[in-house]
Amino acid sequence: MKRPKQVLVIDVGGTHVKVLATGHRKKREFESGPKLGPREMVAHVRELTRDWRFDAVSIGYPGPAHGGRPVADPHNLGPGWVRFDFRRAFAKPVHLMNDAAMQALGSYEGGRMLFLGLGTGMGSALVVDGVVEPLELAHLPYKNGKTFEDYVGERGLVRLGWHHWHRAVHDVVDRLAAAMQVEYVVLGGGNARLVKRLPKHTRRGDNHNAFRGGYRLWETR
Repeated sequence: MKRPKQVLVIDVGGTHVKVLATGHRKKREFESGPKLGPREMVAHVRELTRDWRFDAVSIGYPGPAHGGRPVADPHNLGPGWVRFDFRRAFAKPVHLMNDAAMQALGSYEGGRMLFLGLGTGMGSALVVDGVVEPLELAHLPYKNGKTFEDYVGERGLVRLGWHHWHRAVHDVVDRLAAAMQVEYVVLGGGNARLVKRLPKHTRRGDNHNAFRGGYRLWETR
């Protein structure tokens, strides 16, 4: 299909679902959580955007995705996402990708970049020469029998307190940046604002970049 003129971008998170469409400046949102399934998500979005016009939909999905479809249900939401037909539900062309990858695409400014999303969990994506590669680093072992997400996600912030969480963020960024051999790191997600002193070669992202990434998905299609 030709490139759509107006795109609805849906950023699905563990605590909120945020939406924005071409031509609008203010996002709209509603709460998500462990009981939210895809059917409920679509119903909420359709109700929230009744007065918006759009030709296509981009979805940032908080879990692994391949070929524009989820391949596993999210850890922080309800079940039923893998086999759900989003195109049919919206009656529009839909492009779905991992939420961290979508925000990474919107944050990208060239070269080799690692994106880490600090929110309910820890999203991750690598962008090299404009090509986005979603990563699943959150549940890899880190230390003391716990994962990266256990330390720098929301649970880690609550369990460790800000000071130790802040130190963990710096350590995780340094380790992963070295492992991926990147030129710079972008910290996104709702808790990125709590990182007062940024690690070396790191800049703070903006959650609005998720919407920019959703628009960029259609630029070359």
